Amino acid sequence: MVSYLQAENILRRIGENLLFENIFLNINKGDKIAIIAVNGAGKSSLLDILSGRENPDGGSVSLKRGLKISYLLQSPILNEENKIIDELFCTESDLTSVIRDYEESIFSGNEKVVQVMVQRMDDLKAWDYEIAVKQILFKLKLTDLNAIIGTLSGGQKKRVALAKVLVENADLLMLDEPTNHLDLDMIEWLEEYFIKSGKTLIMVTHDRYFLDRVCNVILELSENELVRYDGNYEYFLEKKQLKEVSDQSNTEKAKNLFKSELDWMRRMPKARRHKAKSRIESFYDLKERAAKRPEEKSININVNASRMGKKILVLKNLTKSYDDKILLKDFSYTFNRFEKAGLVGRNGTGKTTLLNIITGLDSPDTGTVDRGETVVFGYYRQQRIEFDDEMTVIDAVKNISESVVIKDGNVLSISQFMNYFLFPPQKHYTLIKKLSGGEKRRLYLLTVLMRNPNFLILDEPTNDLDILTLNVLEDYLAGFRGCVIVVSHDRYFMDKVVDHIFEYKGDGFIKDFPGNYSQFREKQSEDARESVIVRTSKIKDSASLPGIPVKKEKKPGMTFKEKKEFETLSIEIEILESEKKLIEEKISDGTLNSEALYEQSKRHGEIVEMLNPRELRWLELSEK
Repeated sequence: MVSYLQAENILRRIGENLLFENIFLNINKGDKIAIIAVNGAGKSSLLDILSGRENPDGGSVSLKRGLKISYLLQSPILNEENKIIDELFCTESDLTSVIRDYEESIFSGNEKVVQVMVQRMDDLKAWDYEIAVKQILFKLKLTDLNAIIGTLSGGQKKRVALAKVLVENADLLMLDEPTNHLDLDMIEWLEEYFIKSGKTLIMVTHDRYFLDRVCNVILELSENELVRYDGNYEYFLEKKQLKEVSDQSNTEKAKNLFKSELDWMRRMPKARRHKAKSRIESFYDLKERAAKRPEEKSININVNASRMGKKILVLKNLTKSYDDKILLKDFSYTFNRFEKAGLVGRNGTGKTTLLNIITGLDSPDTGTVDRGETVVFGYYRQQRIEFDDEMTVIDAVKNISESVVIKDGNVLSISQFMNYFLFPPQKHYTLIKKLSGGEKRRLYLLTVLMRNPNFLILDEPTNDLDILTLNVLEDYLAGFRGCVIVVSHDRYFMDKVVDHIFEYKGDGFIKDFPGNYSQFREKQSEDARESVIVRTSKIKDSASLPGIPVKKEKKPGMTFKEKKEFETLSIEIEILESEKKLIEEKISDGTLNSEALYEQSKRHGEIVEMLNPRELRWLELSEK
């Protein structure tokens, strides 16, 4: 088995805080490894060290000679002035250079230049790689390769960074939260891509379905050490439970034995103790083991929900649009007590806009929002956490309240309540700027829940929260005596929490589906299969109609080169069609000035000219 990376005796400290020590790790070709730990334990720091981005405080990392690593940071660093195409192909390998030049020749529309680049692609046998690149870009919805990085949203930038890592064709991929800012379709595609590609990877992710399907090794970073489990996430859960039971059993045995040994120590005369030195030493070792208690780093969401009356929330005929883009169209719904809804749809369809309208942060163009008098919203927003980085953790929380009411009706001080959310006393006076991204999200969750809401609205709550926190949050929401609306790309989270799904179908239309996410997805698959069967049936029926000749002769199949051409044409047509549709939307929304309108119209004509010969050739090849 080929070893790609070896880490020996790795140590990392941040100030006085020990993150981990005695870390030994070997990554072999074909491994798909996930690192699991609570936020702040050092997952990202470990990836930084393994990638060579940072040096360890002790120990060493060695790599296979010539090994190429691609690293996706949790907060990617991109050149804001670059076009997407320049950012994606900034490495100067022959393959990436020729594909960048070929793509630019396609966009130029100059057929002579295109022919030259086609020959260069042939010479380097770059077509397979080019097809793979286009599939990645298409699936991640990066169709306008001339867009400037600085004009993109945070989610688009994360997708560009992910695409860049994937197209670099590295030996080892290091990925820090690769599913953040991806919609559900993208995540499911990425799963299949990793399963089928045979890539070697090590990643940090909270997506448990992703972990279970993709990874074959789980590394748990706990108590400053790394424990390896050879198996997927389900196997890890089974083995971890057995280990905890075994540890508890061993501790109980040690306690029972300690009692008898303690009795012996007390009864033995002092004058004879020199004769039982080894047994006395064993006694003190046993005492230490009997007193050992595994540190329970478990978040405790024990927050009370405000009393909820009969009238909750009534939405009537809501309509909302921006720049002629319809986000809501005549949407009505009445919420009942204790219902929990998921909200799904592609990025940019208007999910967050609906949440803002419900909570009063935005207003509909038409329609009404009637909120019950007893409703107390707790809105966990996706955009950003508005904390003063120079404040201490405890001061940020005290700005909201000095105390919190928990489920049993008791009142806790802020210091006591912060312990529930894994902020022990030594962390209370830490500056917020020194917290990890996940710790900031946990602090934000604390500030939302401490207001005792009875209607929780959670917009992407799973981003940057560790698996342990997610498990506890899921259990809390399952028994929550109030209403919940969740927008999340975490399918496991949706399955455990929601009882029905609002699906954004596009053009502002929302459909209500009774069931969790897996049931919803299964229904979508069934509908897609039925659609294919209907289309196939119609084709067969038309071929058997009187007067329509049916050609029985067997046609010659495509050559290898023609198959590659056909695959390339299919992807090129998809990308050009996507850009064409985008331009048509811009032209029709009426917001472009005359100069921009001219440029977009000109580009539209160029795309049509590029599409026509490609579609004709595609049809010609498809006949084979």
